[in-house]
Amino acid sequence: MAEARISVLCSGNGTNLQALIDSCASDAPDSIRGKIVKVTVNRKGAYATTRAEKAGIPTDYFNLVKDGYHELGEKDPEKLKEARLKYDADLAERILQDKPDLIVLAGWMHVLTTNFLRPVSDAGVPIINLHPALPGAYDGAGAIDRAYEDFKAGKLKDNTTGIMIHYVIAEVDRGEPILVQKIKIEEGESLQDLEQKIHGYEHDLIVKATALLAEKISAAKASKT
Repeated sequence: MAEARISVLCSGNGTNLQALIDSCASDAPDSIRGKIVKVTVNRKGAYATTRAEKAGIPTDYFNLVKDGYHELGEKDPEKLKEARLKYDADLAERILQDKPDLIVLAGWMHVLTTNFLRPVSDAGVPIINLHPALPGAYDGAGAIDRAYEDFKAGKLKDNTTGIMIHYVIAEVDRGEPILVQKIKIEEGESLQDLEQKIHGYEHDLIVKATALLAEKISAAKASKT
């Protein structure tokens, strides 16, 4: 059966990327039926680059400052907005050159504008993201910290937070959920404990969601041959 072509975007250490790499290389029946064709990073020194290189996966370091979209330390909001829109349009073009079937955001710390989302959608390529909160709760940055603060204040329903893999749309963290995992916060648990527990669940969920979509993509490709 034809494999799904997967493009992964990262900004940091790349532990979720490693989980994806390991699953793609595995022969287990529930492993990802796909190939990672490119790993794009937007931060210098992101260890995700090293993980990809060790696995023989092509990488692309593409950065707003390094690649000339705005000056380091730029404060003008209009210049920053213009730079971001142009960067996103060019990023979409670079990603689509590899003809991916699926784009996975695995710790990508840059909110994508419609200048990226529109051409990718027009190409028929779904984008998925991992967010450490339940659907509709704690959108955006600092989700784990905010859930923990509510837990400490007795405001977190059932003392439960969670993580989800969702489709990416213009509204941050508001795309349709694909898979959701609830995670209970225990009394006496520190923020660091909670972060470590959540990260453990993240690796499993991002692999499951990617495998689910890759299976559908592979089946659709096979039906066309």
